[in-house]
Amino acid sequence: MPFIANTDSDRKEMLREIGVASFVDLIADIPPQLRLKEPLDLPPALSEPGVQMLMEQLASANTPTAKHVSYLGGGAYDHYMPAAINTIVSRSEFYTAYTPYQAEVSQGTLQAIYEYQSMICRLYDMDTANASLYDGATALAEAVSMAMAVTGRTKVVIAGKLHPNSLHVLKTFIEAGGDRSVVQNVLQDGVCDTESLEKTVDNSVAAVIVQQPNFCGCLEEVDVIGEIAHANGALFIVSADPVSLGILEAPGNYGADIAVGEGQPLGSALNFGGPYLGIFAVKKDYVRKIPGRLVGMTKDRAGEDGFILTLQTREQHIRREKATSNICTNQALNALQAVVYLSLLGKQGLGEVAEHSLQKSHYLAEKIANLPGYSLKYDRPFFREFVVETPVPAGVIVEKMLEQGILAGYDLSAVGDEGLLVAVTEKRTKEQLDDFVRKLGAVS
Repeated sequence: MPFIANTDSDRKEMLREIGVASFVDLIADIPPQLRLKEPLDLPPALSEPGVQMLMEQLASANTPTAKHVSYLGGGAYDHYMPAAINTIVSRSEFYTAYTPYQAEVSQGTLQAIYEYQSMICRLYDMDTANASLYDGATALAEAVSMAMAVTGRTKVVIAGKLHPNSLHVLKTFIEAGGDRSVVQNVLQDGVCDTESLEKTVDNSVAAVIVQQPNFCGCLEEVDVIGEIAHANGALFIVSADPVSLGILEAPGNYGADIAVGEGQPLGSALNFGGPYLGIFAVKKDYVRKIPGRLVGMTKDRAGEDGFILTLQTREQHIRREKATSNICTNQALNALQAVVYLSLLGKQGLGEVAEHSLQKSHYLAEKIANLPGYSLKYDRPFFREFVVETPVPAGVIVEKMLEQGILAGYDLSAVGDEGLLVAVTEKRTKEQLDDFVRKLGAVS
């Protein structure tokens, strides 16, 4: 008996109510080449030792940053994780805690989320933060959906170089919803052309989006971009790297209405792409429009502080047509990792991480630019990562350096661009940086 015991007539009735003739019509948006056309060819079942051996074999095929020097970036960064993080978050009361539906038995989880929200508000200089979303790309898409709901407008403009994955998620969210569009503004030397942006943004635009630093590590003119957005009645959405805020100005200081970000650098391991942490914060004018969960503080009958889920706008709690989003969960464990990370480092420690990343990346960029055949693609201020034009294809360099135990960076040909995106965190030593430069010279 199948897990979902629907009969053929049940399925036909559901399809009829949805308004499609068949299941194939229901999944028409999934490209045919991605659909399963025959039963899964699964291998025979294994014993527990057999499964463990297979998993170890598969894991050994990976290239971990623990055994290689990593200059990979593009949204996921090899920052140092203090050992105390895993020790704390692996406690059973955190690690196995379920969704905090019942406040009276979930005070620990709710307080941890409340602390996370408070820290994000301070870091981003915003009034309210939610309990987190799936990742930075999802948070950005939710921000745009919220901006469209607030303004009643159907177009958004991207100012500057947005992460390609975030762009794909954004377009999937927005353009699938009917007469809505995402417009990329003109780029000049790797950043937004603000003169062009001024002509592009009008009273049909719901929001202007900027990533700071942008996908290539360059710093955008966020003050000017924000002024252009607000002059046309659009909301200003900033996707800001949280570590960069150790030295860069917070989005709330330059007028962001909604601030989002990828929280992986705040104590989450690279994990081959996830799970990560979606940061989402707003100014108080929009607190009732926030997607997802929001934890608040209250008083119980005895006058003691307590924590509850508040201002619930999730589809699970209110009528669907009034819900701000259909997202129904948050990344509580990753949010807790961020809380522990920020608590251990403090304001000064986060500033030092950012400062080391900044200075070491500039040191490496200068050394690479002096190599024959190499140059920096953009003559712009940058934080932590930069794009290098190489004398041979970037993919060749990546392969050759991998043989020497170095993850040389991100080959931008994977996203239809040219060059090698190189990221430098506080973990890299001067000896490692100089060794990287020597080996780059030998490869070319």
